[in-house]
Amino acid sequence: MESIRNRRTIRKYKQQNISDELLNKILETSCRASTMGGLQLYSVIVTRSAEMKEKLSPLHFNQPMVKNAPVVLTFCADYNRTSVWCRNRKATPGYDNFESFFNAAIDALLVAQNFCTIAEEKGLGICYLGTTTYTPQQIIDVLNLPKLVYPVATITVGYPDEMPNQPDRLPLEAIIHNETYKQYSAEDIDRYYSYKESLEENKHFVEINNTETLAQIFTDIRYKKEDNEAASRAMLDALKNQGFID
Repeated sequence: MESIRNRRTIRKYKQQNISDELLNKILETSCRASTMGGLQLYSVIVTRSAEMKEKLSPLHFNQPMVKNAPVVLTFCADYNRTSVWCRNRKATPGYDNFESFFNAAIDALLVAQNFCTIAEEKGLGICYLGTTTYTPQQIIDVLNLPKLVYPVATITVGYPDEMPNQPDRLPLEAIIHNETYKQYSAEDIDRYYSYKESLEENKHFVEINNTETLAQIFTDIRYKKEDNEAASRAMLDALKNQGFID
């Protein structure tokens, strides 16, 4: 529990190799995650070579940790393997649909979270790359993913070469709803977000971006409506190409 409470996002890594033995042990343990129907609807692409990192880097907006980390892991929703198994056992798979994608994506993310927790317990540092959802088709092409395989998360991992501050988190009362969902009042929002908005780094973001509030950083700069809509179209196109939707 303490490793999770103390976790930090690590973007700078020592030039120290992660052995295959250690990486495989962490991945093997990660695969003990809960899974839909016991099917393990995921695959993990392990990237170590500089050549492949060079290809992946622009697809993650050239974030430096993609090239600098010893290992980059792409966690994929995978119904291809299960479908091949079914066909080879006189069973007819019916997994070319959004329900199947959703189940496989959940499986993959459960394994990814396990991996992050265990890796940190072993002294490694990780960084979750949210950019995977922005360029799915390009990642599919680079990693040669077949039909019914779709990238859902990318994790960089290595031995930390920094000790950044922990990111802030909302208080637990902002997250928990007892019995049924309770809508937030203006007073609730003021109370729950007061700490985040009071942080000097966040005040600085507001100042340098010439916005009135921290929320506007997210709506007007970081995650704009038009960008979200473009990413949504890219996701739907990739899901169609991979056979999960018509």
